[in-house]
Amino acid sequence: MSESATKPMVTATLDGRTVTVPKGTTILQAAETVGVWVPHYCYHPGLSSPAQCRLCLVEVQGAPKLAPSCVTELQEGQVVHTESPKAKEMRQGVLEFYLANHPLDCPVCDQSGECKLQDYVHAEGRVHGRSREPKRGFGRDDYGRDVLFYGDRCGRCTRCVRFMDEVAKDPRLTVVERGNRSVIDTFFEEGLQGSAFAGNIVDICPVGALVSKDFLHKARAWDLDHSPSVCPNCSQGCNIDLHVRDDVVQRLRPRANLEVNHHWMCDYGRHRYEWMNRQDRIEVPVVGSSADGVALEWGLALRQVADRLANAPQPVMAVASASSSNEDLGALAHLVRALGGGEIVFRSERAEKEIPLPGFPTLTRRYDLVPNRMGAEILGMTRVGKDDGTGGLEGWAAHRGTLLVLGDELRDVGVDFGPSAGLYVYLGSYPTPAASSAHAVLPVTTFAEGEGTFANVEGRVQRFWPGVRPPGLARPAWLVLAALVERLGGAAVPESAEAAFLRVAELAPELQGLTYEAIGTQGALLNEPVALPGSRS
Repeated sequence: MSESATKPMVTATLDGRTVTVPKGTTILQAAETVGVWVPHYCYHPGLSSPAQCRLCLVEVQGAPKLAPSCVTELQEGQVVHTESPKAKEMRQGVLEFYLANHPLDCPVCDQSGECKLQDYVHAEGRVHGRSREPKRGFGRDDYGRDVLFYGDRCGRCTRCVRFMDEVAKDPRLTVVERGNRSVIDTFFEEGLQGSAFAGNIVDICPVGALVSKDFLHKARAWDLDHSPSVCPNCSQGCNIDLHVRDDVVQRLRPRANLEVNHHWMCDYGRHRYEWMNRQDRIEVPVVGSSADGVALEWGLALRQVADRLANAPQPVMAVASASSSNEDLGALAHLVRALGGGEIVFRSERAEKEIPLPGFPTLTRRYDLVPNRMGAEILGMTRVGKDDGTGGLEGWAAHRGTLLVLGDELRDVGVDFGPSAGLYVYLGSYPTPAASSAHAVLPVTTFAEGEGTFANVEGRVQRFWPGVRPPGLARPAWLVLAALVERLGGAAVPESAEAAFLRVAELAPELQGLTYEAIGTQGALLNEPVALPGSRS
């Protein structure tokens, strides 16, 4: 039963609309449920509400003065006006005070285009300011890590201070001085160095006071395409948006999911995206060893590889990557099964320790620095090797049967991997010396270029969507592998990633019953297999 179903409800009127919400809901939150936009500055849904910006004041009929909607609970029978003359006049006055010292540097500010102050002033600010005093100047400060502070732009909403105090539990920021001289500052020379979650204060800053050094002057907000995705840098599976311009990933931003990462993400995941922009890609299928390999179009390449696989020497051994999607891993398992079965292993890097977010410990930078270890394991794949992602393949170099590799660049084995194999097929995104003796090298997309799912550490299956166009002839691995299975007499090629996912569920009871619609944008937990009476499992 949902929490709202167990709470008493209140019904009120808000801008002429009837709204019914659980008791304890603030006016601002209630307004959001019916699509009423109440301007606010210091309020953030993941933080406490100090009600100090005074921008969200609304008129409550019968009350002697305007009420801050971010902390005032909606009461039964209340009549609230967010657009009354009193409320609008108040907001206009507050905005005028905000602009009294705010610099006119929108053309060079990284926040321009996604700045709340810009939006509010454009919507209902004064046409001309009346201040005659010179603007106050604070200059720029380096807070350490990836964060720069432009004091001139700061409105003292204290979101950053509250995040470090309440969520990170690492109080490194505070408000110093008083009145119009107050400014956000660090304690002495410590700054944000050593904080694992400090990048979130840039995300929640409503203006351009806190900016990322990495993103500084890199792109304008309105030039960025946003694609919902899942962070691929550990098994937590933080929900993120890929911010892309001209098919280049410019930054990663957290996407709200209250069950997984709330509104936050760690700096480890935030800053590991440049690999998505690598230019040294495998772009065309090549059949034949590096000495005599020939680039082919997909139809001919698949035909030749399938012909070789039809007589694949035994035993079959496969190396997968836990950075591959469930769809890709399932398709690999189907191919191995079509070839008579065989061992599938994966290697993955692990951290020395986990790093939880103290104020929301559900969010933790996990030991496993891959997004889909859970998916690989429920499909029967075994983790091998060391915690640095190497090893575990001793003896594979001399294997004389069939070798299949998906996604693992095999950096630690080099050119001596696979020369004795009767058939060696490498599916990957980036060239590697270990593929030099492969009989076929097939280009596949990265997660940033395709659609699919990962299963995170708690067993939550989550979707990601393409944000970047794949280079050359690179195609999703599930599509390539399914085409090979079809040519070997198996099922027809799935028409979509969702169809490929449903086929994966044939191999894993934990996935059965899940659909892309059920997973949605927030994910769905794996099924828990139940051993029935009399069953052998």
